[in-house]
Amino acid sequence: MTDADWRPSAPGGEVVYAIGDVHGRADLLGSMVSAIWHDIDSHGIRKPVIVPLGDYIDRGPETRRVLQILLAIRDSGEVEFRPLMGNHEQIMLGFLSDDPMVGAKWVRFGGAETLRAYGVPPPSPSVQDPDIWRRTQAAFIKALPQRHLAFLEALEICHERGDYFFAHAGVRPGVRLADQDETDLLWIRAPFLQEAKELEKIVVHGHTPEEIPMFKDCRIGLDTGAYATGRLTAIRLEGTTRRILQARARPSGPPEIAWYEEGEVG
Repeated sequence: MTDADWRPSAPGGEVVYAIGDVHGRADLLGSMVSAIWHDIDSHGIRKPVIVPLGDYIDRGPETRRVLQILLAIRDSGEVEFRPLMGNHEQIMLGFLSDDPMVGAKWVRFGGAETLRAYGVPPPSPSVQDPDIWRRTQAAFIKALPQRHLAFLEALEICHERGDYFFAHAGVRPGVRLADQDETDLLWIRAPFLQEAKELEKIVVHGHTPEEIPMFKDCRIGLDTGAYATGRLTAIRLEGTTRRILQARARPSGPPEIAWYEEGEVG
């Protein structure tokens, strides 16, 4: 088989669903998860795997409900659930466990919406009084359910499946996948997006919003800016087949669910 004929593949017998950045859009995530459960049931899928790619929190209004949906998937015991950490989860955890002044950066970065979702008034990001941020930190620790905190602290940094490598942001070109730095996996943009030509596996990632899901030689980008665009994107991988699933907000009523073959969505 020539390189031109080669197609990446999920492991035999498995169906893998990877979900792009949610950012507090529980309405979109709820509809998408319902569509995934329907797909699993209607096709009798025995080995379903769900890999959310991080950035569940911030920016959108319903971080708390997003985490409840994700915990319900985990607790169902019906799928192999491999949720990844995003850079937004990393910053939030840093605020909870480290210097409370991290809160100023986090709130500017979308954390204000997460604080509001848990009933904690966010200070202005311009506030430089450490006592105010310490009080906000203490209030958030009290308001955040232990189940939610434990879930976020246990998130994986990356995951490999067949010919695919899943990470929130991407990878550093020229570095073996086994040797990737956590900061790159959570934060990288330009070097990965512009320079990655040949990698050990196809990298499935979020982090960088694009109008449509991106299929490149070495990467698949699934962040379609759900919090701003009202479009949450996932991919279904089975053997060498790749299909796109989108939940799209409507002016009224529940989000619209649509499946697309690779290359159809626009």
